[in-house]
Amino acid sequence: MTLRRPTSHRVRDIAEQSGLSEATIDRVLHGRPGASARAVQAVERAVLDLDRQQTQLRLAARTILLDVVVQAPSRFSSAVRSALEDELPALRPAAVRARFHLQENADVGAAVEILDGLGRQGRVCHGVVLKAPDDPSVAAAVGRLTDRGIPVVTLVTDVRDSTRVAYVGLDNAAAGATAAYLVTQVLGDRPGDVLLTLSRSSFFGERERADAFGAALARLSPGRRVHTITDSDGLDDTMGALVSDLLAAQPNLHAVYSIGGGNRAIADAFRSAGRTSTVFVAHDLDEDNVELLRSGVLTVVLHHDLHADMRNGVRQVMRAHRLLRGAPTSVAANVEIVTAYNIPPRIQAH
Repeated sequence: MTLRRPTSHRVRDIAEQSGLSEATIDRVLHGRPGASARAVQAVERAVLDLDRQQTQLRLAARTILLDVVVQAPSRFSSAVRSALEDELPALRPAAVRARFHLQENADVGAAVEILDGLGRQGRVCHGVVLKAPDDPSVAAAVGRLTDRGIPVVTLVTDVRDSTRVAYVGLDNAAAGATAAYLVTQVLGDRPGDVLLTLSRSSFFGERERADAFGAALARLSPGRRVHTITDSDGLDDTMGALVSDLLAAQPNLHAVYSIGGGNRAIADAFRSAGRTSTVFVAHDLDEDNVELLRSGVLTVVLHHDLHADMRNGVRQVMRAHRLLRGAPTSVAANVEIVTAYNIPPRIQAH
């Protein structure tokens, strides 16, 4: 099998991007025997990544090879990829080339396997941006990367007790407390319990949001109960079934705080049960949420600038390599409250 179209990229660059050997790349590019269909697909993905990033690569002598490891639904991981690639042309003083390792399920073993494979067997890696469960095994894998001189920056959710050099993303505690404030303001004196959904309780950032939400709600509206759904991975099929079961058992649910996504499925479950949510607070301006916000299904979205996260994450990696002044520093973004009437222009254009 051979690559479906010609490429001007160097064999070495394609090998670094794909993680395959130069011999395998040569076989794929020239249609020689011994290249599997899987290898051809990996080379095609690598060439597409290099094509998208090529303009920026011409602008600097030093190249940083960054591995982005994200365990999240594709709607979020796609937004991460898009945000980073948008930022590449402006990043200085080095050119940055990104490789993406994206999985929809929160899987500690898979995360550890990916992290342990980075920077080995001649595959260069200068830094990692990581969204993975807060688990001792993941923390240990981060430590092994640190021992090999590879800095790790955690994205939107932290891995505690690890040697990561910085965290970039939302101030999760502030976001959770803000969600509680919004729920109580909209409901006012009306009765009603709250549905709280997480994708995985193993994500530290989601636990931070949930804990802050519960504490603030207890102060602001102490009579309201919170019913929690977790471990759905934020996937629509799983989330929809869990919410439908809970609605059948709990007739007093009138508010939703969705931390982990799957919001289309949550809305569909309410609709199928003949119920409506008085207030529905969600996170992230992904494609689904923008549509739900515009249509009035979501009341507000708690937003932060993912482009800024990616920019800040790369800067911390550059600081770790002394390409920028200063030590790597965590950057917790302030939460923005977005309604159907103030969607940011960058999002409106999509």
